[in-house]
Amino acid sequence: MSDLLYKQESYAIVGAAMSVHRELGHGFLEPVYQEALEIELNRAEIPYVREAELSILYRGQPLAKKYFADFVFYDKIILELKAVSSLTGDHEAQLFNYLKATQLQLGMLLNFGAPSIEYKRIACTTHFNHSSSANYAN
Repeated sequence: MSDLLYKQESYAIVGAAMSVHRELGHGFLEPVYQEALEIELNRAEIPYVREAELSILYRGQPLAKKYFADFVFYDKIILELKAVSSLTGDHEAQLFNYLKATQLQLGMLLNFGAPSIEYKRIACTTHFNHSSSANYAN
């Protein structure tokens, strides 16, 4: 298996998310987790932009409609935060489309709504498309 794209960066993000989930557990709405994650990211000194405005390209041209990512890390990783019972293929497809449209290479789904935090990495590069996921119990 090839090396994971942005391995250290994504591990740092998941570590911050695990801290939030350990503290809050599941059952809150998305905005609660977004705010708590932002506090944890600042503590861990992980660079991010919250509600980052990203252009969507169609045939190389930016559309007037913008996409607002929950978080963008290191100017290269999109994070979509969820608070649902489990991640679905629709969530993955949404993130994959955001990656294609923005031409970023790595996206992450983080789900705080399950008893154990769930995350999924979606890579979209010129060399490969790959996803991996994990669940972590607190």
